[in-house]
Amino acid sequence: MSYVDEVIERVVKENPSEPEFHQAVKEVLNSLRVVVDANEEKFRRDAVLERLVNPERQIKFRVPWIDDQGQVHVNTGYRVQFNSAIGPYKGGLRLHPSVNLGIIKFLGFEQIFKNSLTGLPIGGGKGGSDFDPKGKSDREVMAFCQSFMSELCKYIGADTDVPAGDIGTGAREIGYMFGQYKKLRGVFEGVLTGKGLSYGGSLARTQATGYGLLYIVEEMLKSKGKSIEGKTVTVSGAGNVAIYAVEKAQQLGAKVVTVSDSNGWVYDPDGIDVAALKEIKEVKRQRLTEYKNYRPHSEYHEGKGVWSIKADIALPCATQNELDIEDAKALVANGVMVVAEGANMPTTQEATDYLQANNVYFIPGKAANAGGVATSALEMSQNSERMSWSFEEVDAKLKNVMIGLFHNIDAAAKKYGFDDNYVVGANIAGFEKVVDAMNAQGIV
Repeated sequence: MSYVDEVIERVVKENPSEPEFHQAVKEVLNSLRVVVDANEEKFRRDAVLERLVNPERQIKFRVPWIDDQGQVHVNTGYRVQFNSAIGPYKGGLRLHPSVNLGIIKFLGFEQIFKNSLTGLPIGGGKGGSDFDPKGKSDREVMAFCQSFMSELCKYIGADTDVPAGDIGTGAREIGYMFGQYKKLRGVFEGVLTGKGLSYGGSLARTQATGYGLLYIVEEMLKSKGKSIEGKTVTVSGAGNVAIYAVEKAQQLGAKVVTVSDSNGWVYDPDGIDVAALKEIKEVKRQRLTEYKNYRPHSEYHEGKGVWSIKADIALPCATQNELDIEDAKALVANGVMVVAEGANMPTTQEATDYLQANNVYFIPGKAANAGGVATSALEMSQNSERMSWSFEEVDAKLKNVMIGLFHNIDAAAKKYGFDDNYVVGANIAGFEKVVDAMNAQGIV
């Protein structure tokens, strides 16, 4: 049995009931076979893959909090500090009922390679809780965040582990967590990113993941002698990533015709109205059923169906495994040219394989949505310097990171004979940097 297969088998055996983590490990290690096989004796001797797939630290804790009726609730908090070979642990905090250890490990494992690809000195980590902020009052959210940070603060710091936002963790939640950290630890430091501008946040952080997604798609198309201008784009999701992906795509001359939320989706053949979308989701925090009040000629559909719309470019920006094999078949039948992941692993392995087999340019999330964590690292730099850069400065640095990132994954794919396979390219480029750092630091 090959070294890769041995490690995959061990991961499945030792981490039962964690299918998302199994999926991530299989996807990464299978695409690394060409590198691992060429170095199998050395990698096996040094247990490189075992050290890579085992987190340096897993923290699980209870989070008690009191609701507005005086009822006590208990949620579970997690922080998985996966790999610090190239810098402090960096990765978001997800607040969603679906959160469990397997999902946090899958996200943290992916984060190692994503962070490596940015070229910035940040390691991989992830955290969160099964708490659902939806429908909770500000006071209830504050009570949860303060309780959550009361435990988490023991394990993080500006040069140790710097969490950020993720699904369910926006500016409000980051603010409450930062305030509690500062009170308990007695220091004002860049321990969280995604902070408000009045207390150390970075301009362009809100837009970063969505904008970065479009920058890498634009650069990939340029490398093929094509342009994003005039293309039709379908987007899933209606959160932070989706909103600013829509905004940047339209700034670059494309027409975005769909968005979605957990209840249904909107098709607007005239192009999504970004101002209306922001008001519905960011200001009023309403469902997409309200969109028709702003654009009467648009269509609202219950359930899922975004990928049935004919488009040149598809950008899944909602959640993991949202784009399955049937969706992939529909996209290919409709002539899609590019699929780039705005969310973390939103495409199933079967769907990814099908898209690649049908010559669709597929850019995985660890590359395509790295703009968010890249700008988080830029926020860390600003905090360390006690400086604040302009929106234009941050945006320009973000664009340069994403352009460089594309050429890194493109070069890695070509080096090993996998032209245009950006999954393999991203995994190899991220892996090689992390392993070089791990080897240089000894068996630790």
